[in-house]
Amino acid sequence: MWTVVYLAKNKKEAEKMSALITQEGVLVKIQPITKGANEEDSYYEVLVPEAEVEEAHSILIELGY
Repeated sequence: MWTVVYLAKNKKEAEKMSALITQEGVLVKIQPITKGANEEDSYYEVLVPEAEVEEAHSILIELGY
């Protein structure tokens, strides 16, 4: 089961968070949750497997997010 660890305000931010978490060896996927006029106006969920939520949160905290 996938769990949300970050809510990004646009695709660029979601991809940045995804890359940071992936660099640490955690599987990540992003999905849009709203549809704006374009990708930059949409919100995105950054998701990780349920078993890796604590690790993903630790990574984000260490990076200042």
